[in-house]
Amino acid sequence: MKNSIYPCLTIKGKITEASDFYIDVFGTGKISQSNHFVIQIELRGQKIMLLNEGPTSTPNPSISFMVMAESAEETEKYWNKLIAGGKILMALDSYPWSPKYGWVEDKYGVSWQIYTGTKEDSVQKFCPTLMFTGEKAGKATEAIQDYTQLFPDSNIQGILKYAEGEGDRTDFVKHAQFKINDYVMMAMDSSADHHFEFNDAISLVVECETQQEIDKYWQQLTGNGGHEVACGWLTDQYGISWQIIPKALGKLISDPERGQRAMGAMMKMKKLVIADLENA
Repeated sequence: MKNSIYPCLTIKGKITEASDFYIDVFGTGKISQSNHFVIQIELRGQKIMLLNEGPTSTPNPSISFMVMAESAEETEKYWNKLIAGGKILMALDSYPWSPKYGWVEDKYGVSWQIYTGTKEDSVQKFCPTLMFTGEKAGKATEAIQDYTQLFPDSNIQGILKYAEGEGDRTDFVKHAQFKINDYVMMAMDSSADHHFEFNDAISLVVECETQQEIDKYWQQLTGNGGHEVACGWLTDQYGISWQIIPKALGKLISDPERGQRAMGAMMKMKKLVIADLENA
C-alpha cells in the first residue's frame, strides 16, 4: 500500500508558500490536493501533507527528515536552498557516517538531515527520523518493536547503539532504521538537554482501507499511556501524534453535495467511523 503512511506538517498561514518552496528545493514535485485547510504535495513520489490550522505547537527537531542524496553536489543543492531563512543544527561537512552531511532547520521550523550516500541508500528519498529525548530518551528500541509488531509489511532493518566515548549511554540507540507498512523510518535516543520533545506539529498519517484497520491502530496506539485527541488524531505512549483516517476521507469531505455534512460529522468524532462519515 504505497504512501499509506506519510507525514503531516503544521505550517500555519503559509502552506501555499511552503508547498511551492519544498517543490522548488527538491524538484520533481507536484500539488496533488489543495484547499484552505490542507495542501498535499508529492515529492519524489512520496506524500507530504501541509496543514494550515489545528495544533498550536510548532515543528522542532524531535521529528526531522533524513534526505538521501547520491552525491555531494546534490546534498549542497538541497542545503543551499533549505538554509535560506533557516538555521544550522549541524554544519554541512564530512562525518564518519557520510562524506557530506548537514542538519538544517528551514524557515518554517522543519528540520532536514541531508545525507550523502549511494544509490542503494536512496530507495526512499525522505525518511522521518524520531529523536527520543527527555523522559522518552532510551525508548527508541521499545517504540520500534511496538510499531513493527503493529503494522503489516514491517521489519527492523538495523539498530546501532552508542559505543564507549561517543557521547551517550551505550544502551541508547545511536541510529536505527525500520519499516512499517513498507514505509522506511529512522530513530535515535539522545540524553542531551534539547529543550524539545515530540509534539503534534508533525504527525504521521495512516490511511486505512477498512474500519477494522482503524479500530486496530486506534486501540493499540492509544493503549499503554496514549490518548485520544479529536478528528482521527491521537497521541501514543511515546508522545508521537498520529492521524488514523479512512483512505477515502479526502474524497468524502470534498464531495460538493455531502462534504460539509461529512466534515461536520468528523468534527464530533475522536476515532473516525467510516459508516457515519459516509451516511452524514
